[in-house]
Amino acid sequence: MQSAEIELKFPVNDLTRLQARLPGLGFQLDTPRTFEQNTLYDTPGRSLRQSKQILRLRRYGDLWTLTHKRQPAPAAASDASRYKVRIETETHVDDGPALAAIFEQLGYAPVFRYEKFRTEWSQSTSTIEGPLFPGSTEPLELAMPNPSGHLVLDETPIGNYAELEGPPAWIDDTLAALGIDPAICLTDSYGRLFLDWKQRTGSPAENLTFDEISALTPEPELAPALP
Repeated sequence: MQSAEIELKFPVNDLTRLQARLPGLGFQLDTPRTFEQNTLYDTPGRSLRQSKQILRLRRYGDLWTLTHKRQPAPAAASDASRYKVRIETETHVDDGPALAAIFEQLGYAPVFRYEKFRTEWSQSTSTIEGPLFPGSTEPLELAMPNPSGHLVLDETPIGNYAELEGPPAWIDDTLAALGIDPAICLTDSYGRLFLDWKQRTGSPAENLTFDEISALTPEPELAPALP
Protein backbone atom coordinates (compact mmCIF):
# COMPACT_ATOMS: atom_id res chain seq x y z
CA MET A 1 0.00 0.00 0.00
CA GLN A 2 1.27 3.48 -0.90
CA SER A 3 0.16 6.56 0.99
CA ALA A 4 1.36 9.88 2.35
CA GLU A 5 2.97 9.74 5.78
CA ILE A 6 2.54 13.04 7.61
CA GLU A 7 3.98 13.21 11.10
CA LEU A 8 5.64 15.16 13.88
CA LYS A 9 7.71 13.94 16.83
CA PHE A 10 8.09 15.46 20.27
CA PRO A 11 10.19 14.37 23.27
CA VAL A 12 8.35 12.88 26.24
CA ASN A 13 9.59 13.24 29.81
CA ASP A 14 6.78 11.33 31.54
CA LEU A 15 5.34 8.44 29.52
CA THR A 16 3.00 7.30 32.29
CA ARG A 17 1.41 10.72 32.65
CA LEU A 18 0.97 11.14 28.90
CA GLN A 19 -0.61 7.72 28.43
CA ALA A 20 -2.99 8.30 31.32
CA ARG A 21 -4.47 11.27 29.45
CA LEU A 22 -5.07 9.51 26.14
CA PRO A 23 -8.31 7.58 26.87
CA GLY A 24 -9.95 10.81 28.05
CA LEU A 25 -9.10 12.38 24.69
CA GLY A 26 -10.75 9.58 22.74
CA PHE A 27 -7.68 7.47 22.01
CA GLN A 28 -7.81 3.70 22.06
CA LEU A 29 -4.89 1.37 22.64
CA ASP A 30 -4.10 -0.62 19.48
CA THR A 31 -0.86 -2.36 20.46
CA PRO A 32 0.63 -2.55 23.96
CA ARG A 33 4.32 -1.96 24.57
CA THR A 34 6.20 -4.16 22.07
CA PHE A 35 9.88 -4.50 21.17
CA GLU A 36 10.75 -3.29 17.67
CA GLN A 37 13.91 -3.85 15.59
CA ASN A 38 14.66 -1.93 12.38
CA THR A 39 17.36 -2.38 9.76
CA LEU A 40 18.00 0.09 6.96
CA TYR A 41 19.53 -1.20 3.72
CA ASP A 42 21.50 0.65 1.07
CA THR A 43 24.07 0.12 -1.67
CA PRO A 44 27.81 0.40 -0.94
CA GLY A 45 27.73 3.89 -2.49
CA ARG A 46 24.72 4.89 -0.33
CA SER A 47 22.63 5.64 -3.43
CA LEU A 48 19.34 5.51 -1.49
CA ARG A 49 20.55 7.95 1.15
CA GLN A 50 21.81 10.34 -1.52
CA SER A 51 18.38 10.34 -3.18
CA LYS A 52 16.66 10.72 0.24
CA GLN A 53 15.02 7.32 0.15
CA ILE A 54 15.00 4.55 2.72
CA LEU A 55 14.55 0.79 2.45
CA ARG A 56 13.66 -0.66 5.84
CA LEU A 57 12.98 -4.11 7.22
CA ARG A 58 11.18 -4.01 10.57
CA ARG A 59 10.31 -6.68 13.11
CA TYR A 60 7.59 -5.58 15.53
CA GLY A 61 6.87 -8.43 17.89
CA ASP A 62 6.40 -11.34 15.48
CA LEU A 63 5.35 -9.16 12.52
CA TRP A 64 7.80 -8.39 9.70
CA THR A 65 7.21 -5.29 7.55
CA LEU A 66 9.04 -3.99 4.49
CA THR A 67 8.90 -0.23 3.91
CA HIS A 68 10.16 2.11 1.22
CA LYS A 69 10.00 5.88 1.77
CA ARG A 70 10.69 8.73 -0.61
CA GLN A 71 10.14 12.46 -0.63
CA PRO A 72 6.98 13.77 -2.30
CA ALA A 73 6.94 16.26 -5.14
CA PRO A 74 7.53 19.82 -3.90
CA ALA A 75 4.54 20.85 -1.81
CA ALA A 76 2.30 23.53 -3.22
CA ALA A 77 1.85 25.08 0.19
CA SER A 78 4.50 26.30 2.61
CA ASP A 79 2.40 24.86 5.47
CA ALA A 80 3.61 21.38 4.48
CA SER A 81 7.14 22.24 5.60
CA ARG A 82 6.01 22.21 9.25
CA TYR A 83 5.56 18.46 9.08
CA LYS A 84 7.60 15.48 8.00
CA VAL A 85 5.96 14.34 4.77
CA ARG A 86 7.01 11.16 2.95
CA ILE A 87 5.44 8.86 0.39
CA GLU A 88 5.43 5.43 1.96
CA THR A 89 4.99 2.04 0.32
CA GLU A 90 4.65 -0.76 2.83
CA THR A 91 3.78 -4.45 2.99
CA HIS A 92 3.95 -7.30 5.48
CA VAL A 93 6.31 -10.19 4.73
CA ASP A 94 6.30 -13.75 6.05
CA ASP A 95 10.04 -14.35 6.32
CA GLY A 96 12.17 -11.34 7.24
CA PRO A 97 15.55 -13.14 7.29
CA ALA A 98 14.89 -14.60 3.82
CA LEU A 99 14.12 -11.13 2.47
CA ALA A 100 17.28 -9.77 4.09
CA ALA A 101 19.30 -12.49 2.33
CA ILE A 102 17.70 -11.51 -0.99
CA PHE A 103 18.61 -7.86 -0.42
CA GLU A 104 22.23 -8.76 0.19
CA GLN A 105 22.37 -10.90 -2.96
CA LEU A 106 21.07 -7.87 -4.89
CA GLY A 107 23.77 -5.60 -3.51
CA TYR A 108 21.90 -4.01 -0.60
CA ALA A 109 23.60 -4.30 2.78
CA PRO A 110 22.55 -3.32 6.32
CA VAL A 111 23.78 0.20 7.05
CA PHE A 112 21.99 1.16 10.26
CA ARG A 113 20.03 -0.62 12.97
CA TYR A 114 17.77 0.96 15.56
CA GLU A 115 15.56 -0.41 18.33
CA LYS A 116 12.77 0.79 20.54
CA PHE A 117 9.79 -0.29 22.58
CA ARG A 118 6.67 1.02 20.85
CA THR A 119 3.11 1.47 22.13
CA GLU A 120 0.44 2.32 19.55
CA TRP A 121 -2.71 4.39 20.08
CA SER A 122 -5.27 5.67 17.57
CA GLN A 123 -8.15 8.11 17.43
CA SER A 124 -11.02 8.36 14.97
CA THR A 125 -10.91 11.49 12.81
CA SER A 126 -13.61 13.26 10.89
CA THR A 127 -13.73 12.91 7.11
CA ILE A 128 -11.42 15.33 5.33
CA GLU A 129 -12.96 17.53 2.66
CA GLY A 130 -10.59 19.32 0.31
CA PRO A 131 -6.78 19.19 0.14
CA LEU A 132 -4.61 18.21 3.06
CA PHE A 133 -2.65 21.46 2.80
CA PRO A 134 -4.14 24.84 1.83
CA GLY A 135 -3.41 25.56 -1.81
CA SER A 136 -2.43 21.98 -2.61
CA THR A 137 -3.53 20.61 -5.96
CA GLU A 138 -2.82 16.96 -5.06
CA PRO A 139 -5.99 14.83 -5.08
CA LEU A 140 -7.09 13.96 -1.58
CA GLU A 141 -7.50 10.27 -2.35
CA LEU A 142 -3.87 10.10 -3.50
CA ALA A 143 -2.54 12.02 -0.53
CA MET A 144 -4.29 10.13 2.29
CA PRO A 145 -6.93 7.60 1.25
CA ASN A 146 -7.94 6.54 4.77
CA PRO A 147 -7.47 9.51 7.09
CA SER A 148 -7.02 8.58 10.74
CA GLY A 149 -4.92 9.72 13.64
CA HIS A 150 -2.18 7.65 15.27
CA LEU A 151 -0.05 8.39 18.30
CA VAL A 152 2.87 6.10 19.05
CA LEU A 153 5.12 6.20 22.08
CA ASP A 154 8.71 5.15 21.44
CA GLU A 155 11.17 4.25 24.19
CA THR A 156 14.60 4.43 22.56
CA PRO A 157 18.12 4.00 23.99
CA ILE A 158 18.59 7.80 23.78
CA GLY A 159 15.23 8.99 25.11
CA ASN A 160 11.48 8.75 24.78
CA TYR A 161 9.48 10.29 21.95
CA ALA A 162 5.91 10.46 20.73
CA GLU A 163 4.96 10.52 17.07
CA LEU A 164 1.71 11.93 15.77
CA GLU A 165 0.76 10.69 12.31
CA GLY A 166 -2.35 11.80 10.46
CA PRO A 167 -3.96 14.77 8.73
CA PRO A 168 -2.19 18.05 9.54
CA ALA A 169 -5.26 19.61 11.16
CA TRP A 170 -5.59 16.57 13.43
CA ILE A 171 -1.92 16.78 14.41
CA ASP A 172 -2.32 20.44 15.36
CA ASP A 173 -5.52 19.78 17.33
CA THR A 174 -3.91 16.90 19.21
CA LEU A 175 -0.86 18.95 20.14
CA ALA A 176 -3.16 21.61 21.54
CA ALA A 177 -5.24 19.05 23.46
CA LEU A 178 -2.08 17.59 24.99
CA GLY A 179 -0.65 21.00 25.80
CA ILE A 180 2.45 20.41 23.66
CA ASP A 181 4.31 23.49 22.46
CA PRO A 182 4.72 23.15 18.65
CA ALA A 183 8.16 24.74 19.05
CA ILE A 184 9.53 21.51 20.59
CA CYS A 185 8.24 19.30 17.76
CA LEU A 186 10.70 17.58 15.44
CA THR A 187 10.71 16.26 11.89
CA ASP A 188 14.03 14.42 12.35
CA SER A 189 14.31 10.69 11.74
CA TYR A 190 15.69 8.44 14.47
CA GLY A 191 18.86 8.18 12.42
CA ARG A 192 19.27 11.96 12.54
CA LEU A 193 18.46 12.08 16.27
CA PHE A 194 21.07 9.38 16.84
CA LEU A 195 23.76 11.30 14.94
CA ASP A 196 22.96 14.46 16.94
CA TRP A 197 23.18 12.45 20.17
CA LYS A 198 26.55 11.00 19.11
CA GLN A 199 27.87 14.50 18.46
CA ARG A 200 26.71 15.72 21.87
CA THR A 201 28.01 12.73 23.83
CA GLY A 202 31.02 11.62 21.81
CA SER A 203 29.73 8.04 21.84
CA PRO A 204 31.41 5.64 19.39
CA ALA A 205 28.17 3.66 18.94
CA GLU A 206 27.30 2.94 15.31
CA ASN A 207 23.73 1.73 15.83
CA LEU A 208 20.81 2.88 17.95
CA THR A 209 20.45 -0.40 19.83
CA PHE A 210 20.10 -0.97 23.55
CA ASP A 211 23.03 -3.39 23.83
CA GLU A 212 25.47 -1.29 21.82
CA ILE A 213 24.69 1.99 23.53
CA SER A 214 24.69 0.54 27.05
CA ALA A 215 28.03 -1.19 26.34
CA LEU A 216 29.73 1.88 24.83
CA THR A 217 28.27 4.68 26.98
CA PRO A 218 30.40 5.21 30.11
CA GLU A 219 28.70 5.26 33.48
CA PRO A 220 28.53 8.74 35.08
CA GLU A 221 31.28 9.32 37.60
CA LEU A 222 30.15 9.26 41.21
CA ALA A 223 30.90 12.27 43.38
CA PRO A 224 33.46 11.58 46.10
CA ALA A 225 31.94 10.74 49.46
CA LEU A 226 31.90 13.57 51.96
CA PRO A 227 33.95 13.03 55.11
